Amino acid sequence: MALKLYQFAISHYCEKVRWALDYKGLNYQTVTLLPGQHIKTVRQLTGGKDTSVPVLDHDGHCVQGSAQILDYLDQTFPERPLTPSDPELRDQALGWERRLDDEAGPAVRCYAYHHFLKRPKVVIPMLTAGTPFYNRYLLSLVFSRVEETMRQWMKINEKTSEKSRLVMEQLLTDLAERYRQHSFLVGDSFTRADLTAAAMFAPMFQPAAYPVPWPKANKIPADIKAWLEQWQPQLQVLSKVYQDHR
Repeated sequence: MALKLYQFAISHYCEKVRWALDYKGLNYQTVTLLPGQHIKTVRQLTGGKDTSVPVLDHDGHCVQGSAQILDYLDQTFPERPLTPSDPELRDQALGWERRLDDEAGPAVRCYAYHHFLKRPKVVIPMLTAGTPFYNRYLLSLVFSRVEETMRQWMKINEKTSEKSRLVMEQLLTDLAERYRQHSFLVGDSFTRADLTAAAMFAPMFQPAAYPVPWPKANKIPADIKAWLEQWQPQLQVLSKVYQDHR
């Protein structure tokens, strides 16, 4: 059995899959790609137009997308399942996962990149984490073009960043309220819903296990630093989920 995960180290969707693989105790190899240069590799793997990561290669069988990979892992490696067997709980877990994937993931990415792309010396080491050292130099040479491309591709600007902030705050409020009343988002055990919640917001509480060089406090943009201080109680709830189950 050979499991190979094609990823960006910085991606919280990739962290979601890394966590699932580790949670199940599976041995796997990571292949960390550089954003932009990844397109050719992903197309060769999947044969499709979608160039997103993560992509899991299991002995030549490729699965793309974090939710689809979690489905595949539970079907292929049923030990320590992340998907509830009860149909009602399963639907609830998948509902939380869809909401977090569709709302939290893009919002965290947009809000963070809007501010960090203004600081290339801080963001370049995170974008190139896990790739050959020379990529930092190469990316710095073309960073203005990279920033422009990322902002266009992900629709990152002042307006969308503000909208993303509001989305994050609503989700954090809902999650904190749920965890105030229950130990888990669904049922009485850890599921893919909890994993997704903590993984999507992980860049905001910056766990040490995450494979990127997080910026020091004095390098974090002022707007983000103020927001993190305001929402620290809600983020701590997810940080505890991460600590307890990662």
